[in-house]
Amino acid sequence: MKHLGTIQYGRELEEDEVLRINHILKQRATRYVAAVDREWLYPERRVSTTEWRALDDDWFLLPHVWKVGFTTGIFAGGANGPTLAADEYGRHPWQRRFQEKRQHDIEWFQYERSKEDWARKRVGKSRAMTDERIGRHSVDDKMMDDFLREQGLLPPLADAEVKSS
Repeated sequence: MKHLGTIQYGRELEEDEVLRINHILKQRATRYVAAVDREWLYPERRVSTTEWRALDDDWFLLPHVWKVGFTTGIFAGGANGPTLAADEYGRHPWQRRFQEKRQHDIEWFQYERSKEDWARKRVGKSRAMTDERIGRHSVDDKMMDDFLREQGLLPPLADAEVKSS
């Protein structure tokens, strides 16, 4: 199950990011590649790097991590029908290690660290949006900006901006 309001959209890619994606697609193609312009068939001529490990050093291939929820499973059912329960690994309540707390705590810590690392790598870059009707879009961006200001990676807010937020 997926909440459609959490789908990310609207991020604008820089030219080099498009070239890196095209390079990846070309390297992974098994038969044909096509392009409107002949020059587009050769992204390796203009891309910043062709080294496989360095293509995503700035994590541009990842979604906006601050807008990815940390979920621990799914519970679904109706008043008259059967219910379904599964943790994030597909384990059911009767299975061993269902909702294991130790594993959850380790992954929560890693999730929070990944948000910080993503923010540092993507500072000043285009950000994805989500459906504002679910109410998290601007909150997530504000939390990320607050973190970046604490790290000294964004300038402090002017007095007028502080009063309006």
